[in-house]
Amino acid sequence: MTAAKTILLLILSNVFMTFAWYAHLRELRAKPLVIAILASWGIALFEYALQVPANRIGFGSFTLPQLKIMQEVITLAVHYMKTPLSLNFLWAGLCLVGAVFFIFRAA
Repeated sequence: MTAAKTILLLILSNVFMTFAWYAHLRELRAKPLVIAILASWGIALFEYALQVPANRIGFGSFTLPQLKIMQEVITLAVHYMKTPLSLNFLWAGLCLVGAVFFIFRAA
C-alpha cells in the first residue's frame, strides 16, 4: 500500500510540475516574465504539497535513488507540450528502463 500511495502521489505531483515548468511556454507566452514566474510558483506549491509526502511515505520502502528514478520515468511519460515523438524518445525510454532495472536490482 505504501508503494501504491507513493507512486500515485509522484504521478500527481509530476502533472503539477509539468504545468508549473512548461505551461507558461504555451499559455502565457505573450505575458510578462514576472506573470509566468508567479503562475509557475503558484502551481509548484501544489506539486510540492504532493511531492514531499510522496517522498516521506516512500522513503523506507524505496531508497532515495529509487524515488528519483521513478520521478524521472513518470516525468518522461507526461506528454504535455505536444512535441512530436521521435526515435530519440524510444532510446531515452530504453535508457530509463535500464536505469530502473539497475536501481531496483539487489546489490
